[in-house]
Amino acid sequence: MPLYEHVFLARQDLSQAQVDALAAGITEIVEQGGGKVSKTETWGLKSLAYKIDRNRKAHFVLLNIECPGPVVAELERQNRINEDVIRWLTIAVDKHEEGPSAQMRKNERDRKRREREGERI
Repeated sequence: MPLYEHVFLARQDLSQAQVDALAAGITEIVEQGGGKVSKTETWGLKSLAYKIDRNRKAHFVLLNIECPGPVVAELERQNRINEDVIRWLTIAVDKHEEGPSAQMRKNERDRKRREREGERI
């Protein structure tokens, strides 16, 4: 079965529970289509480079998906309908990355650097 990485951006005024519910809804769509979601990462609320639909920030979520192509089409159709999702991107990949994504590694590296700088002060 083909492998995909799906990233979506949710509106800034949603709670974390609502963002998790959106990710669960995507997982449900994939599983109903005979696929599976191997990893879900919530990257948190991040600033956008420019405003999108009056939003300066958005909740970022990554899902690693293994499913047939028509399921991806249905997933993107549902994203177009949902007003809470402001952007999304689905790409086909040869294999899923093991462990945390690059964004999660960056967050961890930044956190450790802030802790070290706090010790120096």
